[in-house]
Amino acid sequence: MNERPSPEALLARARREEKVASGRGTLRVYLGAFPGVGKTYAMLSEAQRRKSYGEDVVVGFVETHGRKTTAAMIDGLEVIPRKRVEYRGVAVDEMETEAILRRRPAVCLVDELAHTNAPGSEREKRYEDVEVIRDAGINVVSTLNVQHLESLNDTVEALTGIRVRETIPDRVVDEADELILIDLSPEGARARMEHGHIYPPEQARAALENFFRQENLAQLREIALRRTAQEVDEQLDEYMREAAVRSLDMDEHVMVLVDETPASRTLIRRGWRIAQGLKADLLVAYFKRELDETRHAELIKTLELAEDLNAHIHPLEPTADDASAIAGFLHKNGVNHIVLPHRKRSAGARLLSRSLADRLMLAVPHLDVHLVASGE
Repeated sequence: MNERPSPEALLARARREEKVASGRGTLRVYLGAFPGVGKTYAMLSEAQRRKSYGEDVVVGFVETHGRKTTAAMIDGLEVIPRKRVEYRGVAVDEMETEAILRRRPAVCLVDELAHTNAPGSEREKRYEDVEVIRDAGINVVSTLNVQHLESLNDTVEALTGIRVRETIPDRVVDEADELILIDLSPEGARARMEHGHIYPPEQARAALENFFRQENLAQLREIALRRTAQEVDEQLDEYMREAAVRSLDMDEHVMVLVDETPASRTLIRRGWRIAQGLKADLLVAYFKRELDETRHAELIKTLELAEDLNAHIHPLEPTADDASAIAGFLHKNGVNHIVLPHRKRSAGARLLSRSLADRLMLAVPHLDVHLVASGE
């Protein structure tokens, strides 16, 4: 297991100092490519070190998954009692955020940042509890697997065949003060699984044949490495811009055209990845039309995803010529990249009329059009 902190110590220190000045707690996230790499163990090791230095550290919520070595690392740390939430006759233990706020430690450990709280909890997601804790001036150390990032949801499903249901907006990681990759090779992860260090034997055998296949782990590891490197680059760029008092205006603008179909959420994720690579802002536009209840609900889900990914949302007035309306918007906002769905057209349709992509490229010079297949 190789613990890889950000290589820019000065950046981390500067960001911590800024948080202290603002009165808001910092957030450090231990990121893993897959379960069992040692994120929770690394977090608890840090807590033990902090305690030995005299810092006021508490365990807000840690899940050991029955791993003895991980459980042993909690010894000597103050643990905030959990609250029990009952739902449909089942009792579930959740983090007691109010107790943490009353205790007001300097540092709080919160495992599994993407966890969904039991129905009836005050907040839906654990990361929302973390934001409340940080607002109180408490520093938080947490853990996360890369497959839980919202923007990577489609990619992870395409690679592994498994749809991750618990996701977290990328902005939570983007706004973290430090992102530390806990790296483990696919061979090492499978060996740990085979020896029963991650899951019990029956569960381990099933995992090795499915999610923990060698090729899955290798690709997830590459995603985690790239995401961590991207975060470091972005934080350095941001800090340098602020220090030099440079202009915040962006030269590149990416727009995603969405509608009320579920496939629009795939378009937004693709657009977000393009915008991240270009260091551009992301715009999401849609035409305001009368929709039935079902289609309206789908559109709301799409716009909520856009908000989670920090996109600027623009409703467009419907016209007799949608292409002209879109072209006008592109000109007005300086958009030079647009993400559209790729829709199959018959040979006859191609002869009779130009596609939306062709019309936009003719109307807007230097426009790059990114066509995304609906089955991405």
